[in-house]
Amino acid sequence: MKWTQLPLGPLQTNAYIFENADKEAIIFDPGGNGRELVSWLQDRSLKPLAILLTHAHFDHIGAVDEVRDAFSCPVYIHEKEQYWLTDPVQNGSQRFLGNEGIIVKKADKIIKNEYTLTIGSFRFEMFETPGHSPGSISYYCKEENIVFSGDVLFEQSIGRTDLAGGNEQQLLSSIHRKLLELPEETVVACGHGRPTTIGKEMDSNPFLSGF
Repeated sequence: MKWTQLPLGPLQTNAYIFENADKEAIIFDPGGNGRELVSWLQDRSLKPLAILLTHAHFDHIGAVDEVRDAFSCPVYIHEKEQYWLTDPVQNGSQRFLGNEGIIVKKADKIIKNEYTLTIGSFRFEMFETPGHSPGSISYYCKEENIVFSGDVLFEQSIGRTDLAGGNEQQLLSSIHRKLLELPEETVVACGHGRPTTIGKEMDSNPFLSGF
């Protein structure tokens, strides 16, 4: 399997395309530029099997409907943020984009707890990692040594907690109890910026010391 990082949308949020040898793919957080993303996928003859959302902030969901409609693939979201997709106030788009609020159709699959998600040949352990937002989910693929964590953990930083439902202590707890328990060589596919590893952040992330 291989993965590709594509910064999309107004905040250049990282979407990730995770594909197997059969050209099947999982799409994480398609944040914008929907037409271009659909063309990118079609040009490579990729067949998306699902859209997995780490959370429902506007910059992570802007191209959801265009990708879903083009490939007839289901959208997964945590139950605590299922209604954010249709609400520009809760997903933050009204605050940051004004009249250009983002409204996305309801998700097809609602995540209610932690479990192992299998879609075709893809398998992910799902961790509830709230703090940046109440329904943040991290998707860990043990076989490929990577976790798609959205805006929970960044290179030398952590997710912001000043938006609706944010809680810094909860976020730090999520990172320490879920992500830092993963092998140190695990790649952290962040929602913004460059990917990092669990080991690097354990050693040098200034936000994680003293918790």
